[in-house]
Amino acid sequence: MRKGTGSREAKQAEEAREVDEARRSRKGATRKQEAVNPINRYLCTVGTILCCALVFAAAGQGKKQPPAKPLDLNTATPAELQQLPGIGPTTAKAIVHFREKSGPFRRVEDLLVIRGISRARLEKLRPYVTVQGNPPGKKR
Repeated sequence: MRKGTGSREAKQAEEAREVDEARRSRKGATRKQEAVNPINRYLCTVGTILCCALVFAAAGQGKKQPPAKPLDLNTATPAELQQLPGIGPTTAKAIVHFREKSGPFRRVEDLLVIRGISRARLEKLRPYVTVQGNPPGKKR
């Protein structure tokens, strides 16, 4: 027998034990994962269903019902203006602020002065807005 052979065998035996321990620890982790997996799958499935339901509910509420008759830009409140497609609270307030500051609208095209209202948006709004005779108040 050569010198050092025993130490080589000892190293190999030690490595074999380490590999065996690593395998055992992996098997234990796999068993734990298998025990938890059905619960995780259930929770993920329920969470996914709830998220989808919320998305569809929000999408259904996102559609605005335009007013039955055209709104007069010179008398509409911010709440009424928000019923118009493409008009949110900020734009509605801007319309009312412009009207209070500059006087009544003379024509629907005057909305183009409001930030956030482009020609394309104006064309979508046109069937739902009107400008009646100038009410008493500030004049331009």
